[in-house]
Amino acid sequence: MNSIFHYRALGTDGLARVGEVVTPRGVIRTPAFMPVGTVATVKALYPEQVKAAGADIILANTYHLMLRPGAERVHRLGGLHSFMRWDGPILTDSGGFQVMSLSGLRKMSEHGVEFQSHLDGSRHMLTPERAVEIQALLGSDIIMQLDECIELPATPERAREAMELSLRWAQRCKDEMARRRDTGLVGEGQALFGIVQGGTDVDLRRRSVEGLVALDLPGYAVGGLAVGEGQELMLATLDATLPSLPTDKPRYLMGVGTPSDLIEAVARGIDMFDCVMPTRSGRHGQAFTWGGRVNLRNARHAEDLKPLDENSTCPACRDYSRAYLHHLVKSGEYLGSMLLSWANTWFYQELMAAMRAAIAEGRFEAFRREHSDRLNKAEA
Repeated sequence: MNSIFHYRALGTDGLARVGEVVTPRGVIRTPAFMPVGTVATVKALYPEQVKAAGADIILANTYHLMLRPGAERVHRLGGLHSFMRWDGPILTDSGGFQVMSLSGLRKMSEHGVEFQSHLDGSRHMLTPERAVEIQALLGSDIIMQLDECIELPATPERAREAMELSLRWAQRCKDEMARRRDTGLVGEGQALFGIVQGGTDVDLRRRSVEGLVALDLPGYAVGGLAVGEGQELMLATLDATLPSLPTDKPRYLMGVGTPSDLIEAVARGIDMFDCVMPTRSGRHGQAFTWGGRVNLRNARHAEDLKPLDENSTCPACRDYSRAYLHHLVKSGEYLGSMLLSWANTWFYQELMAAMRAAIAEGRFEAFRREHSDRLNKAEA
């Protein structure tokens, strides 16, 4: 195990865990939610706002950055951290999910995936080795293996093929990391995470975990969920998968999700999350609050002088009336998207901090009962 990058457990409450992922660029307090900065920006927010909200780490995307501005260019410009003015840890998704969404514009093989850029139609080959190279050039602190992510529902044979290919690619990613580390092209603190696949088939998930754990990677992600299977099936898949993962490594659930998803996944032992929901919802006029979801497009807010949350320390939640936010959203003003993205990003970090405190104090189950369903509902 890489001694520079490691997970440190601080406490448990049932299966829920509170801890720290230690990296050379800082500590990631877990459970952690990573704001999504796909193209080196968390949409509608300054980096200082993301940091002030309480985020320790952000996510960027290999697929988008390799196409524009290009990994080699970012490297020449000093790396992703300097480029976007974020001095904390950065995790980069390998691009497997984005390539999946290209459908007819891609061709899979054992070697990798050949795809056509959605920007200009140019053709590219993304192999496990190239995915590691791109992320190393960007300067990622957590590098994700290239995997094949499939849409659900899928046939058992299709899920098996994708899981086995992802395992073979994980080995190639590990080998490429070792080669680059030996030649000084990857820093000691940069860590590779494997991705558990297998659809919703319990046996395939367990086989995927077994193969990845044998590689002794610094961390493990659960991928291929929240792609149409519904929360109940997602949680059942986690119930079957997580007990086989090491307890001394971080566990990351990719692309999830709603406040209820986060609480229920933490209850099962997940440490890290990412999702576009806070900023995407903000751009569409929806705010997450401790009272539930608020749709600022609704005419009921047109003359409501209450703030989103008068007890919040976030200026966007505390200092602007719902009437003003409603006006901005209905008028299509940029400021509406900015304020609501800020409010949602802050709320998600408040939620993670509240869960960390509840686990540390041995009251997580009470927290879960109080908040899991309520936070997903529209405000009364």
